[in-house]
Amino acid sequence: MNCSLRRYIGTASFYRRALSIALPVMAQLLIMNLVSLIDNFMVAGLGDIKMSGVNIAGQINFVFMIFVNSICIAGGIFMSQFKGAQDSEGMRQTFKFKIISTGFFGILYALFCYAAPRFVFNLMVTVNADAGAILDQAQDYSRAVALSWVFMVFAQSIASSLREIEDVRPPLVFSTAAAFVNTFFNWVFIYGNLGAPRLEVVGAGIATCIARAVELLLFVIYLFVKRPPFVCSVVSVFKVRLNLFASIFRKTLVILYSEVFWAFSETFSVALYNTRGGAEVVSGMAAGFAIANLFFVCFSGIITSTGVIIGQELGANRLEESRRYKNWIITGSVVFGFMFTLLGFASILLIPFVFKNLTLEAQKIACYLVIIAACYLPLWALINSQYSVSRTGGDTKMGAVCDTVGNLLFVGGMVVLTFFTSLTPYVMYAIVKLSDIPKAAIAHFWLKKERWLINLADRNRQSN
Repeated sequence: MNCSLRRYIGTASFYRRALSIALPVMAQLLIMNLVSLIDNFMVAGLGDIKMSGVNIAGQINFVFMIFVNSICIAGGIFMSQFKGAQDSEGMRQTFKFKIISTGFFGILYALFCYAAPRFVFNLMVTVNADAGAILDQAQDYSRAVALSWVFMVFAQSIASSLREIEDVRPPLVFSTAAAFVNTFFNWVFIYGNLGAPRLEVVGAGIATCIARAVELLLFVIYLFVKRPPFVCSVVSVFKVRLNLFASIFRKTLVILYSEVFWAFSETFSVALYNTRGGAEVVSGMAAGFAIANLFFVCFSGIITSTGVIIGQELGANRLEESRRYKNWIITGSVVFGFMFTLLGFASILLIPFVFKNLTLEAQKIACYLVIIAACYLPLWALINSQYSVSRTGGDTKMGAVCDTVGNLLFVGGMVVLTFFTSLTPYVMYAIVKLSDIPKAAIAHFWLKKERWLINLADRNRQSN
């Protein structure tokens, strides 16, 4: 291979390492998404209205999950670099930041879900023909699932920390176990099997609470037995290094702005899609996204492997290797995206089987949405790799700038298409997602400035 190609295409050993990190993460999310698909299948058996209600609650939950993920991403920037620098105290301080922050907001969100304010859910279906019935189901599900968010945030903090130190198998095993627990109790409580009452959407929420509790218990047992380097005693959780907390918190705010703006634009777009009809549009789009999530797992693999590999190189002050690995990861990510495009096309075969109880119109909407999303996968893989490289070196501003531009174009396009055209929701989706092209272009030129090429672990040691 000539030198110009070697600059962009890595060695086989490099990609084997990247895949050894990415594949367990992807497998974990794939299993979780398959179980989510089974959940949708079970709830879909109750009809369009009940599935739409769960989906509406899920859109609000999606925003909170983005929030928690932002905290973990910001902490992960430092965790990977401290691992590369062999700084155990830095890893412990980073873990404390995750636990304290996610725990606080998890409790607040659980209280919000239990209150289940109808006016918030109403924003998602303002002019939908079946709004009243859908909102009733959304409130019932939200209250039933409320407690699970407390369990989820702690499990997510532990799982992300394990992945960032390249201990990727335990999250896969424990989340898989929780997923099967969730599926079993869905079968029990949604339809009233084994003598249990038939609780329908409430049963789905209860099953989620049980599964999340099991998952957290497994993680806690693992920490006590294996004692990974970031583990701290319970009594020392609040003994924190304030300057490091402040640094991570500043990164969190920038990432949070970027991620929440994106989440808001996606949630806002769902509300506009839902104006194009009744429950068949809500359930059809929900079914399409449920299938699409099966191949969106490639993004998490890209993000995790990038953070671990480049983060450890930066923490060890191997800057030239970091520069070279950046190109290799971006090229590999695009190729990965094309592979998942083919899988995306094949996945539409699942729709008539999994969502057979939905109307034919809802199934058609789901099929078109999946095909369109699959076509965008190489572009989205590129953007995720660009964002990951930038954030791993502590440059969170790039993502904020790119998302501001892209999301303004996206939201503006959605408003124009909603009020000035009669296009179907999946055609609207295909058009407005072109707004991601400028994001990739801005990121390309931004990365050339190498603002991400920073050893944060060394800077933190010098500041103490």
